[in-house]
Amino acid sequence: MQQQDIWDADAAQRYDTPGTGMFAPENLGPTVDRLARLAEGGAALEFAVGTGRVAVPLAERGVPVTGIDLSRPMVEQLRTKADEVTVPVVIGDMATTVAPGEYRLVYLVYNTISNLLTQAEQVECFRNAARHLVPGGRFVIELWVPELRRLPPGQAATVMRSESGYILLDTYDVPHQRVVSHHFRFDGTRTARLDRTPHRYIWPAELDLMAQLAGFGLESRHADWTGAPFTAESRSHVSVYRLPPAHPAEPSNEPGRQPRAEDSGRSVTSAP
Repeated sequence: MQQQDIWDADAAQRYDTPGTGMFAPENLGPTVDRLARLAEGGAALEFAVGTGRVAVPLAERGVPVTGIDLSRPMVEQLRTKADEVTVPVVIGDMATTVAPGEYRLVYLVYNTISNLLTQAEQVECFRNAARHLVPGGRFVIELWVPELRRLPPGQAATVMRSESGYILLDTYDVPHQRVVSHHFRFDGTRTARLDRTPHRYIWPAELDLMAQLAGFGLESRHADWTGAPFTAESRSHVSVYRLPPAHPAEPSNEPGRQPRAEDSGRSVTSAP
């Protein structure tokens, strides 16, 4: 399964769920609020901008937003909400494609870095983020924590969600650090629709090492966009990575900031 085949015209038409799920105000609002603060008045670049779920409301908040996305159908759906002047988009792979300009913020939301299916591609994604940022710029990643503890002994699959009309089943390939999400959608009939999406899952500590390879230090990590503490029981995290500033004394306004590796001469792998 290639990503450009998964995110086709049919997927783009069905992706938006206004007011519900990840489009619900209680989910989307804190995301946009936090990103607007982290942009600090500068421009933002969204990797895998998709249909503009985050980019459009962030642009409406006055943050100049550019996007990169591999899927033309998803971008065509975005164009029903915002024109090329409001949210310009470059078509291409987020690990290698370069957008014009410099940015204070690059962000990658809703687990999308896991769509890159090799460790090498994921490291290149960090390097591509660094390539676009000004000194002191930030790279923000929202990602789920691999839930291997939920796997039954001797089995490779687990039910992640079960609700009316929808079941999410994940199958794990542990030696290769891969997971395929199987999305079953059904109604009152005898038929169901199955969509599958492959991912390479990443542990938080591995993500931190990828960041260090690209020149970033971990600034903060929380369990969600509202700033809830990240703990051993958290199922996801929002991690903020930062490049060294042009002037080392440059302050941070990020709550829960931890010293960067270059501040103390040691690596930083977690934050409250």
